[in-house]
Amino acid sequence: MSGRQSGRPTLEEVAARAGVGRGTVSRVINGSPRVSEQAKAAVDRAIAELGYVPNQAARALAGNRTDAIALVIPENEARLFAEPYFLDVIRGVSAELADADKQLLLTLVRTEQERRRFEQYVAAQRVDGVLLASVHADDPLPELVRELGLPVVLNGRRTEDEPVPYVDSDNAGAGRAAVDHLAGRGRRAIATITGPLDMYVARARLDGYREGLASAGLDADEALVATGDFTEEGGHRAMRELLARRPHLDAVFAASDVMAAGARAALREAGRRVPDDVALVGVDDSTVARLMDPPLTSVRQPIEEMGRTMARMLLHELAEPSADRQKRVLPTELMVRASS
Repeated sequence: MSGRQSGRPTLEEVAARAGVGRGTVSRVINGSPRVSEQAKAAVDRAIAELGYVPNQAARALAGNRTDAIALVIPENEARLFAEPYFLDVIRGVSAELADADKQLLLTLVRTEQERRRFEQYVAAQRVDGVLLASVHADDPLPELVRELGLPVVLNGRRTEDEPVPYVDSDNAGAGRAAVDHLAGRGRRAIATITGPLDMYVARARLDGYREGLASAGLDADEALVATGDFTEEGGHRAMRELLARRPHLDAVFAASDVMAAGARAALREAGRRVPDDVALVGVDDSTVARLMDPPLTSVRQPIEEMGRTMARMLLHELAEPSADRQKRVLPTELMVRASS
C-alpha cells in the first residue's frame, strides 16, 4: 500500500519516493540508457509501490516521437501581441516545422505555477523538443528541459558563454552601427535606452553602444544611459528620465523599435522635434519602424530567419543527436530612414 488517499500518483512523487530527480524518473520511464542500475531499480520500486502509470500515448508512437515541438515564451499576452519581434519568431518557427510535418505547441510561461505545469508536461514526454525565446539570465528552464533528456534551442542567450545551443543576432554590432551612424551625422550627446539588464541581449547592445562612442572619440556619460523593458511604456519613461538628466541630448539609440516609439512620444511631449532636435534609432526594423512618423532608422535583425534557424537546429538534433553545442549568430544591418 502506498498510503495515498486519492488521486493518481505523480512523477514528482515517484522521484521523491525513489530519492532521485524528475529527469531520472523520466529517463527510466522512456528507456534511456543514461541511468545507473541502482537509480533504475529505485525508480522501478517506487513506481510499483505507488502504482504510478506513465502516459503511454506518446511512447506508443513510432520511435517514441510525438511530432510536436514546444515554443516557450516567458512573457504575458500583452507583450507577446504588442511586439512584432515575437510574432516574427513564431512565423519563422511555424514555417520550418510545417515544412517538416511537425506540430507547434505555443506556450506562455508567466508564473512559477505555469513553469511547474510545463515541466510536468515535458516530463510526460508530450513533446520531442523545446524552443525557448526571451530568456533571462536566471531562467532555469533550459537546464530543466535538458535534465529531462530533451533537446532545447534558445532564441538569444543568457551569457556570453551560453552552454545551451542558441540562435542569436549580432547585438553588440547593432549598438555599434547605431552610434557610428549617429556620430557620423554630427550628433555628440548620444543617449541610449537599454532593455532589462538581466538579459544578455540588452547588455550586448549596451556594450555595442559604448564601443561606438569610444570609436567616435566621444566620452561615455552614464547619465545618458536609461534602463527600459522593451515596452513602449518603458521607452517613454526612460526618455523622460534622460531629458530630465541631460535636456540638451541630441540623439537616442533605443534597444528596440517599440521602445523607440515610446521615446518619440516623450520627445514630442517635451517639444523636441525628430530628427531636427533629437535623432532617433531603434532595433528590429519592424512594422513599428516603417509606420512611425517620421519613419524610424532601425538596425535590422533577421527575426523570422532566426526562428527558422532555431527550428532547423532542433530538428537536426532530433535526427542526429550530437554532443556538439550548436551556436549561430546572424548578422544585423542598419536601415536608414528619416528619424536620423
